[in-house]
Amino acid sequence: MKKNELSELLKKMSIKEKVGQLFQPIGFAMMDDPAITGPLLESFKMRQEDVNICGTVLGMAGAKNARKIQQDFIDQHPHKIPLIFMLDVINGFRTIYPIPLAQAASFSPELAEECARMAAREAAASGVHVTFSPMVDLVRDARWGRVMESTGEDVWLSSQFAAAVTKGYQGEDIAAADKLGACVKHFAGYGAPVAGRDYNTVQLTERTLREYYLPAYKAAIDAGAALVMTSFNTIDDIPATGNKKLMRDILREEMRFDGVLISDFNAIGELVNHGLAADLAEAARMACEAGVDIDMMSSAYINNLEKLIEDKVVDESLLDESVMRVLELKNKLGLFENPFKGADEKLESELILCDEHRALARQAAEKSFVLLKNEGQILPLSEDEKIAFVGPYVDNKNILGAWSIMGKAEDAISVQEAAERILSGWDISINQGSPLLDADVKLEGFRGHEDEVYEQAAIDKMLEEAVTAARTADKVVLFLGEHVLQSGEATSRGQLDLPHVQLELLQAVAEVNTNIVVVLFNGRPLDLRMVQAKSAAILEVWMPGVEGGTAIVNTLTGQNEPVGRLPMTFPYSVGQVPIHYDTYSTGRPHRPGQDKDRFVSKYLDIPNKPLYPFGFGLSYTRFEYSEVVLDTDVIAVGSTITAAVRVTNIGDTDGTTLMQLYIHDVAASVARPVKQLKDTQHVRLAKGETQEISFQITEEMLRFNTADGRFDSEAGQFEVYIGDSSETENVATFRLEK
Repeated sequence: MKKNELSELLKKMSIKEKVGQLFQPIGFAMMDDPAITGPLLESFKMRQEDVNICGTVLGMAGAKNARKIQQDFIDQHPHKIPLIFMLDVINGFRTIYPIPLAQAASFSPELAEECARMAAREAAASGVHVTFSPMVDLVRDARWGRVMESTGEDVWLSSQFAAAVTKGYQGEDIAAADKLGACVKHFAGYGAPVAGRDYNTVQLTERTLREYYLPAYKAAIDAGAALVMTSFNTIDDIPATGNKKLMRDILREEMRFDGVLISDFNAIGELVNHGLAADLAEAARMACEAGVDIDMMSSAYINNLEKLIEDKVVDESLLDESVMRVLELKNKLGLFENPFKGADEKLESELILCDEHRALARQAAEKSFVLLKNEGQILPLSEDEKIAFVGPYVDNKNILGAWSIMGKAEDAISVQEAAERILSGWDISINQGSPLLDADVKLEGFRGHEDEVYEQAAIDKMLEEAVTAARTADKVVLFLGEHVLQSGEATSRGQLDLPHVQLELLQAVAEVNTNIVVVLFNGRPLDLRMVQAKSAAILEVWMPGVEGGTAIVNTLTGQNEPVGRLPMTFPYSVGQVPIHYDTYSTGRPHRPGQDKDRFVSKYLDIPNKPLYPFGFGLSYTRFEYSEVVLDTDVIAVGSTITAAVRVTNIGDTDGTTLMQLYIHDVAASVARPVKQLKDTQHVRLAKGETQEISFQITEEMLRFNTADGRFDSEAGQFEVYIGDSSETENVATFRLEK
């Protein structure tokens, strides 16, 4: 449709019909089954007449189902306006690739873009038009369960992934049959809840918000994200969904976002719980005035907005503004010309879990694994060794991640399945060793999940069998980790260690065999002190997706090299969190090795340093780095500096390292972080090979939010670090002259 045709359509609509375009019910409200639809509508205070004029629908997929719902809806709609089908497609549709935090560990936005493109193909063929992804909330607190859905703690890295994933979903034209509209979330600051507790308030200074938390949202918007989702939290003590400054001044005016703004689930209704609104009518007014276009599941708009406009409490122009944005999105998606878009049963069956998509999922998993420890080069495993595979994840297929809404555990390849196929002829024993969870832990999730309950006698027998196998093995590989429902939304944790029953298994095995490799399945950084102390090697595999088992076996045996690096700091203990590498020195910085100096910024009972820092990861070979060399020590606006190091593979095998460029502003109008990541390069070297690796430093890399509120650089001295983690001390200095 042309713009004038959309305007004419808007004029023909009644206020009630226009409000309907802003109403998003859950997809079950469209079902023919009155046993489901009736109670559902009643529980959410919806009416069937409202569902009949809604503009979008949440949580439905399947080409056949989507086509029927769309056709039936259009047939009865007074203006024949099609629906938009929206769904959480987070780390894949049915072919599930690694969780977003794991993807970030690849430090390869290009790979994440290809994974998003793959997910869009499957989802679009299944009738989906919009995905609630990417989640680009910056995270520094591992207690918050949704770190699994983020890309970590770094501003630059998160921004790179935000743009890449958005482009992957949308391509050049979101009207294309195999593309989705991307919805960047959650605006803003959702990843910084007080005490790491989900849905809690957020307390950020405006400088911190702008410097660290807003850039990734801006990167996704600049990449063309069609939608933005509001967050549940407060910003400056005002809930985001009713925050005019945040939504109209910052999002709309400063960031130039002109797409659709949608609330999170019942976020408009929650303005009442926050204490901002007295009732749902007032909540509807506040959200509308803040510019929220779609009310997801609160019914605040559909039950109150028409009367608010008739009573002149809300100006109808605000309603028209939002409705036009929704209509424009439908137009951009091509739904007026083809309301079924990419929904195609035949194509759906061909694409879902196809060989090409599985191969990409396997590659993404292999690139995400982080080798945290490899004492004595115990890895990779060798065929001439007797190996015991032990642990609750050895044959566990629940390795997709908590937000894999359409994923099915039976689609995943377990470690045992992969080992039986790939390692035929190897001397390998397999024992579960322990339950996944302690007996007193009960978990809740978005879908039913019943874990097997074990009697104590059965637990004792499992442990005994595992210890027996470990005693006679050359090496033991322990497959341990969080339950899939221990990370994700609403999974905040006060302690970050593994379940007791698994630590008891580790302890028992360590008493009979010290050649232990721990393979970790988890969705967040954990307290790994005991694991680190009792193992010779640690391989972090996150929640790796449907091809996880194959990728893990390939990596353990050296067919794949671990190239991942930590996108989020692993703390020494939970007492350090929130913790991140780009911290400040303070006026009394602690100097390593000077622990007897009491009056500095330090803990009395634990170190300041984390167990594993941001950017850390080992390879199956070793690398040596020369000092940083600059081609000039002065930079000006419009000029560049080339910073170079020589990297040598001094190990016994070919391998890949991730070179990381960090910059520190030595003296500025406000305190600056001790380091900030600005660029990375993967470098593959044959054994004995040396390469010179160079980075270009520009004046734009030196900009920040200055004391007087400008985003600019300031003249003075800078330090440039190049190394293999955020703890590198390989440094050179230069000056910016302005």
